[in-house]
Amino acid sequence: MAVALGVLIFASAPAIAADQLIHYDSSNKAFWDHPPADWFMGDENTAQKGEDYRLTSGPATGISGDELAANLKKIKLPKHFHISVYADHVLSARQMAWGDKGTLFVGSFSLGVVYAITDHGGKREVKTILKGLTMPTGLAFRDGTLYVGDVSKILAYPDAENHLDQMPAPKVVYDDLPSYGPHGWKYLAFDAHGWVYTAIGPPCNECLPPTSTAQVRRINPATGQAEIVALGVRNSVGGDVDPRSGDYWFTENARDWLADDKPSDKLEHITRMGQHFGFPYCHQGDIPDPVYAMGHRCSEFSPPAALLGAHVAPLGMKFYTGKQFPRVYRNNIFIAEHGSWNRHSYKGGRIVRIVTDPQGKDLTQVVFAEGWIQGPTTYIGRPADLIVAKDGSLLVADDFSGAILQISYKK
Repeated sequence: MAVALGVLIFASAPAIAADQLIHYDSSNKAFWDHPPADWFMGDENTAQKGEDYRLTSGPATGISGDELAANLKKIKLPKHFHISVYADHVLSARQMAWGDKGTLFVGSFSLGVVYAITDHGGKREVKTILKGLTMPTGLAFRDGTLYVGDVSKILAYPDAENHLDQMPAPKVVYDDLPSYGPHGWKYLAFDAHGWVYTAIGPPCNECLPPTSTAQVRRINPATGQAEIVALGVRNSVGGDVDPRSGDYWFTENARDWLADDKPSDKLEHITRMGQHFGFPYCHQGDIPDPVYAMGHRCSEFSPPAALLGAHVAPLGMKFYTGKQFPRVYRNNIFIAEHGSWNRHSYKGGRIVRIVTDPQGKDLTQVVFAEGWIQGPTTYIGRPADLIVAKDGSLLVADDFSGAILQISYKK
């Protein structure tokens, strides 16, 4: 069905035989028990057919030294802001979390490891403290305990900072999660009450999502209780709680294979329990899905707080709560845009800043840092997460370079 639809929509594209398009039947459970390595390539259309589409990863050993320093000179920032290397050799770096004693914990996407970065008088040491996990992209820290999203469960490591050389056995605090890998990676964010938010993505590009997926949950790790706070969410790998209102905001990656310039990825704002944000029926708030809309109107669903651009891949986001940056930056949302993989000319590869009031009104969007994409399809880095440091600087996890970067303000 997806192939035939692509021919109808892009009738002006060069003729391509149906057997040349990549298409998988992802509607059965067996597919997700053993998904192919290129599961994300399903449902191509004739206009986007291309042999070079692939997930863009950095060098296996990362980028460090002179090459990384040279790359950072290409990053454009506002006046008086500076970017430098906080730590390198942090391969596949994803979500970061601060320990109470100043340890920076870093998850990873493809390596199954968690790092701890400690500072000894200005000399930083990167140590691998956990191995053998399943895409531990999501981390959070609270009351001495490190929490790790291990796809099908959330693990808790008590007194973590005092046992970096030999981490304690984990406690499973929540395991009512699917075990599949595709869109199963997590991002964790605590609220003021000790509940942690995380999203559960559907195992597909575009489909009627399996039961208990395509949603955001709020979990109490002390009891294992959980509640569904949002529905219709495709792939969210970033979110934070507004320190002013307590509302949860999150980034969302829109579906692939509709076109180069649509649909837009989104920033969402949960203002009431049980909101539905449209997946799989509606995209970017105003595009009914050509197959799965099934009579639904986009007006039935909560509109996005902001459109970020097509295929920019927004991942980690944080409210800026530091005091180093000028006061106008206080409580702004910073979003790490990982960048495109299935667009003929890449977009994203930058950090954007969202200025808004606690109600989500008077929202404006500006580019804060850019330059990680050089030319149409060349990466020199890919921002994946952000976190505010104790001194008020902003740390950036770059999983392409395998480094943690630091953005500081100084006149």
